[in-house]
Amino acid sequence: MLVLGLSAFYHDSAAALVRDGEIIAAAQEERFTRKKNDADFPSHAAAYCLREAGVTLDDLDAVAFYDKPLLTFDRLLETYLAYAPLGFKSFAKAIPVWVKEKLLQKSLIVKALNELDLGHIGEEQLMFGYHHHSHAAAAYYPSPFDDAAIVIMDGVGEWATTSIGVGKGRHIELLKEVRFPHSLGLLYSAFTYYLGFKVNDGEYKVMGLAPYGEPRFAKQIMETLVEQKDDGSFKLNMNYFGYATGLTMTNAKFADLFGAPRRDPAEPLTDFHMDIARSVQAVAEELVMGVCREAHRLTGAKNLCLAGGVALNCVANGRLVREGPFENIWIQPASGDAGSALGIALAVENIAGEEGPKRPVTANGHDAMKGSYLGPAYSDEDIKAVLDESGAVYKRFDDAALMDEVSKALADENVVGWFQGRMEFGPRALGNRSILGSPKSPSMQRTLNMKIKYRESFRPFAPAVLRQDAERYFDIKCESPYMLIVAPVRDEHHLTLTVDETTKRGLDSLNVTRSTLPAITHVDYSARVQTVTPESNKRFYDLLSAFKERTGDGVLVNTSFNVRDEPIVCTPEDAYRCFMATEMDMLVLGNFVLRKPDQ
Repeated sequence: MLVLGLSAFYHDSAAALVRDGEIIAAAQEERFTRKKNDADFPSHAAAYCLREAGVTLDDLDAVAFYDKPLLTFDRLLETYLAYAPLGFKSFAKAIPVWVKEKLLQKSLIVKALNELDLGHIGEEQLMFGYHHHSHAAAAYYPSPFDDAAIVIMDGVGEWATTSIGVGKGRHIELLKEVRFPHSLGLLYSAFTYYLGFKVNDGEYKVMGLAPYGEPRFAKQIMETLVEQKDDGSFKLNMNYFGYATGLTMTNAKFADLFGAPRRDPAEPLTDFHMDIARSVQAVAEELVMGVCREAHRLTGAKNLCLAGGVALNCVANGRLVREGPFENIWIQPASGDAGSALGIALAVENIAGEEGPKRPVTANGHDAMKGSYLGPAYSDEDIKAVLDESGAVYKRFDDAALMDEVSKALADENVVGWFQGRMEFGPRALGNRSILGSPKSPSMQRTLNMKIKYRESFRPFAPAVLRQDAERYFDIKCESPYMLIVAPVRDEHHLTLTVDETTKRGLDSLNVTRSTLPAITHVDYSARVQTVTPESNKRFYDLLSAFKERTGDGVLVNTSFNVRDEPIVCTPEDAYRCFMATEMDMLVLGNFVLRKPDQ
């Protein structure tokens, strides 16, 4: 069976292709259009998936869309009626778009696919799934478990914002849900908005800012804004939020609660903003823990699968790993709506009947995501053609010499753009579209933020570490191949601080060297860990091994190959352009090495 899955029209559009239970290809539209969080129909991503598989639309058994637009429209109408006459301006703005476009999505999708000029598909082949069922399928079917509890937490699907389910064999059942407007994802987005960051883009900034503050507003949030119940469910006090009917996430009453207006994005961050970030992060963690404890109570499962945008909160994930109640946790690397394109494709295959394909559990006990390396790859011949056309000065190395050359550059504290193999699916660069640096450099975080990424100085960087060495540096006992678990840096790597250094707070603490790996140690002595094995990424593993042989440490700073407000690079052209526009020292494209002074 051959199924093309699609997500589109809200944010993070994507396409994924599944054949007989095997994930063939998946990619986000933004990587091709270069528009971050591109919500348009994923024409480029769909065309890539078809070409990667060597098929056309005529070969497909089905095309599946990740949610049900009519139910979302139903929610929209019911919400406006419930709050009428509030929200009329928002209603007047939204309804024409829905009537003109979104209610006609079936014909729009089929038309857009047929315009690819890659065969033909009819409306009868198009299927629609439920939003949270698509997330659940993305969480469970590629996981290494034959049975597991499933927890989905996001902003909102059609109606559901949090779902608890169970997967057994090839069957998924959703058991319980929290419904709009009560949403953990939207609660976090409301604070993202209040802090002056962009909704559906800046949530990870709130998470990164949180360790600089104190949770002094957490009690106030729990007493006034959120009611958490004994069964893990929760309700929001909608008197303080504007997203149900308005064009903003919060209202004046929300600002009055905290005694300060919404931060203008151009304003500097203060201790107050950091305390707000820390407080909502603390609340989010408690809500996540409550939902997952209820999932464990309902299912009795020892395994947990996570998806939905909230599953990208790697700090909360770290608490789940350390505090239970589950023995094993697997998190879909493309947890947001992009991953739902894959989920709905897998769901269609698995509900096709007992004669259909089995769910894609690999024989060695690992997951079926292929390391999430599901995007386009480029040969050395492709790369050479791009470099020659650009007039680049380069040198080609064999594999062994390449690892020696790059590891030496990294040990000398050079910043390296690393472009290899298939592009990652999901928001994290995992060693194929990465910018790398030495974790031992006290200045590396500042260099990467200010001279390479051109982003906020407080943003932390993650370590990629050889799997066998992970416990040497971090308090982590499980694999973390997708950089979705935060773990403490082990005490033996902490440095003794002066009295002055221990009293610094907020951004003043940013430049304190607090561990033997300062570039990847956050201010709270934590790190977002990626574990690397030869099975997951042999080439990246070899580079880490070469760096360890040279320095004694099998750890590198790994951040996504992009600059602020741009998607991760996809093509050699994208990588070369990013290299030339930043203060990056070296670019490695396949086996080709470019040094900035030579260009």
